[in-house]
Amino acid sequence: MRPRKKPNLVPRLSRCASVILPVPTDPKEIPALKGHIRDAFPNPSAPLHLEIGCGKGQFICELASRNPSVNFLALEREENVAVVAAERAVELGLQNVRFMLCDAELLPLLIEKGELMQIYINFCDPWHKHRQFKRRLTYRVRLELYKTLLADGGELWFKTDNYNLFHFSTFEFEAAMPPYFVTRDLHNSEYAMDNIITEYEAYFSELGQPIYAIRAKKPAEQN
Repeated sequence: MRPRKKPNLVPRLSRCASVILPVPTDPKEIPALKGHIRDAFPNPSAPLHLEIGCGKGQFICELASRNPSVNFLALEREENVAVVAAERAVELGLQNVRFMLCDAELLPLLIEKGELMQIYINFCDPWHKHRQFKRRLTYRVRLELYKTLLADGGELWFKTDNYNLFHFSTFEFEAAMPPYFVTRDLHNSEYAMDNIITEYEAYFSELGQPIYAIRAKKPAEQN
């Protein structure tokens, strides 16, 4: 069940218009955005990174702060959550991050093939029931789609606290995009120093829950 809209949601979103890219309500108009996402950034020629499901924006805003020469696009379907992320970006004065309030299903209509240098999937819905496996963001068909959106040498980073989702994802990555890094304890791995912690990650880590991670790179010979 989706959360009830907050009474002040509309004005809050309006105040964040500078960092939110509107998505047409008419599906037929959505493809018109394809190839023009970069135009929403002050530096359209900068590399474009994508986070699928940005939550309250702690990860993407910190990433944008650390990497001013990279453009970051964040997708989040829940407006009540996305508004917090957008407000964070506005408060920090970030010029290189933009948000789209929509579902990841729209990605093929929004992003050109080979347009992304990096994709981040952090703590997505595990869809616990077996019959729901096709809804998981790391289902191999979805990974194949992400791969088409990545440029040669582009990377996909995945993090979760859910072991079952991680276990499932290891097979899906091997089938679609073989990883160069797999760990059952990201915070004690060689990538721990550069890891940006999300809201969920901080919460689960404090409970002693290990963080699982997978990273994969698109080979140059694949198109």
